[in-house]
Amino acid sequence: MHTKEFDYYRADSVDDAIEQLEAHDGAELMAGAHGLLPRMKTGEESPPALVDISHLDGLATIDRDGDTLSIGALATHADIAESQQLKQHSSALSDAAGEVGDLQVRNGGTIGGNIAHGDPRSDPLAAVLALDVELSVQGPDSQRTIDADDVFHGAYETAVRDHEFVTGLGVPVQDDAVSAYAKRRNPLSGYAMVGVAARLRLDSDTVTDARIGVTGVADTPFRLPAVEDALEGESVDGDIVEEAAGRVEKAVDPSELRGDSQSSGEYRAHLLSVYTEKAVTAALNRAG
Repeated sequence: MHTKEFDYYRADSVDDAIEQLEAHDGAELMAGAHGLLPRMKTGEESPPALVDISHLDGLATIDRDGDTLSIGALATHADIAESQQLKQHSSALSDAAGEVGDLQVRNGGTIGGNIAHGDPRSDPLAAVLALDVELSVQGPDSQRTIDADDVFHGAYETAVRDHEFVTGLGVPVQDDAVSAYAKRRNPLSGYAMVGVAARLRLDSDTVTDARIGVTGVADTPFRLPAVEDALEGESVDGDIVEEAAGRVEKAVDPSELRGDSQSSGEYRAHLLSVYTEKAVTAALNRAG
């Protein structure tokens, strides 16, 4: 399989990258390109030009700024998986980054490109939803932020507009929160057949707030409000986790879930219940 012919441009800065996107209609940004290039080889995508941003300085940092962990768009999945700050405060994201592809992909793929690409099987997308991550983007005339719940619109469709550049992520730091990610790996592709990220805020043994993000099972990553509602206000003692996870199959329509040679939509609904329970339990275990 080969890509169609395309032009290649090497950006000198964020502003230069945006100018190149404006100047070449249909051009795409390229950093790790582990999501884009395979689709170009199969013909699913064929941008006429690629703008290389992989070498830009200052966009791969992971720093705490007050109550926010700021992650540069060029931070690799390996950077995120190994970050002690993220392991401590946003475990679901470091868990998910550690599940991406293989070692080569994790060392080359970047978080900004992963989110902007919007592959509905991608591990970090569930964590973005669960952790209420805020996406920072820069366009030709302005900068803006996008709330986690507004990022994903469909398979490979996000709120990032043409000629916009994802510059980073902001992850809220909440000292009363714990999180985790659990995944059923597709044996052929390595992508998530089912991936669930759970973030819980606790007051003693009571769940005060819950966010559950899901990837891999539908054309768009989504949250599970029925499970969140079942957890909130409840004590973690007893069977509350199992009871909350049991709401999954009634909360989703199997006909709307992805089916393929590895799994029907109905089986994915069952797996979603199982891995929701795994993710919530793993988060609670981190709370001791």
